[in-house]
Amino acid sequence: MPIPWDSSGPRVLLINPPWLRRKGNVWREVGSCSPPIGLACLAADLERHDVAVRILDLDAERMLPDQIPRWLSTIAPPDFVGLSVNTGTIFGATAVSHNLRQALPRTKIIMGGVHPTVLTNDVLEQRLADYAVRGEGEITLRELALGAAPESVTGLSWTGEDGGIRHNPDRRELLDMKELPLPAYHLLPIARYRPAVGSYRRLPALSVVVSRGCPWRCTFCYGSMLGTRYRFLPADRILEELTLLKTRYGIREISFYDDTFTAHPEIGQLCQALIRQRMELTWSCFARADTVDQELLRLMKRAGCHQVMFGLESADERVLAAIDKRVSPAGVETAVRQARKAGLEVRVAVMFGSPEETADSLELTARTLERLNPDIIIANITTPYPGTAMHAWAKQQGVLRTENWEEYDLARCVMELPTVSTDLIERYYREIYRRFYFRPRYLWHRLTGLRSWSDIQRNARSFLAVWALRGGGR
Repeated sequence: MPIPWDSSGPRVLLINPPWLRRKGNVWREVGSCSPPIGLACLAADLERHDVAVRILDLDAERMLPDQIPRWLSTIAPPDFVGLSVNTGTIFGATAVSHNLRQALPRTKIIMGGVHPTVLTNDVLEQRLADYAVRGEGEITLRELALGAAPESVTGLSWTGEDGGIRHNPDRRELLDMKELPLPAYHLLPIARYRPAVGSYRRLPALSVVVSRGCPWRCTFCYGSMLGTRYRFLPADRILEELTLLKTRYGIREISFYDDTFTAHPEIGQLCQALIRQRMELTWSCFARADTVDQELLRLMKRAGCHQVMFGLESADERVLAAIDKRVSPAGVETAVRQARKAGLEVRVAVMFGSPEETADSLELTARTLERLNPDIIIANITTPYPGTAMHAWAKQQGVLRTENWEEYDLARCVMELPTVSTDLIERYYREIYRRFYFRPRYLWHRLTGLRSWSDIQRNARSFLAVWALRGGGR
């Protein structure tokens, strides 16, 4: 007998589609699995308005799209199914949609996220969804679930009875994030989530997002074209969420997954509160070199931070100017040195294959990584996702090789640059991990830093992940 829903109101099933990663992709090997915080925020808002909600995280459950019909047979049919989709998950989402059409022919499918926002017509013309939510979805989805006529819902695109696509006016962004309830963590399989190998010290660990938008406009980021304003949760609201995760779910470590956590204007207040209340949470975050100084990094360390990640992207100033990354290599070097002095581990991220890239700039970036000698490196192939200024530039310049989104996995060249060959870019991507991690200097640094059995276990997992990458991505 189908399991009943928790409410007699409208029923909404939210699905996180699988991210299908091929062998040789660093993100497959590092083994991370992050909670779909966007879906958890949508669910919390719906529950607050008496809508019955469930979340099915296919990525965490390791469930294939063709297993969905069997799973659906265990519950009463939902009125709506919502999928959160970015370009990296569009192929998984397409397979999910086809299976939903067969299993639930009367249920309306809604797609939201960056990909449906940018490529709305594609999603609707292919009948992947009946509705596309553009931009932030809390209010749009709520109104639709509560029975509002589609034509009255701002931020919504939809297919009319005549088959024509309708685009309603844009919805304004939510300016005050305090209006959102705490994410519906109770609907997620918390025990299945884990940060990337090498980025955490303790388990259970969970990724958390406390801001939206970005103050900067790097051309490879969605914010460069979508114009999303930077908004953030206040320190006391973040503390409330962390307390919930620790007391109810036993979380011991937090990965702040905001693009630039250190841009948060109340980060100092949050750190002071964590120290004052003796939260005893360890945590890591993403940072920009121009948003930290020695005093802040020391405070973060006292508050439980053990690792920060800086985006170098490239060591060539011409490349940085081309992607509008307004942080110099010297600035990153200073930030790395300060973080180490504060007692923090450091991750450094780079991208191979950006506009203005050359053979010399590839080698300069590789040698700069060796000189900086961070604890962890992350390398990707520059990928001009639709909706970014870089994608628009690549189309205008005629250097875009393909718009087959399956290729947009950060591990393959989708641009044919006039300044460097794709073969060379992909060779650097394949070889940088072996070149960096198997240096005697690095191996000695890691071995002499082992202090406990957990250190040995963490480093062993990291080594195995790197070893899996040694053969390349083909």
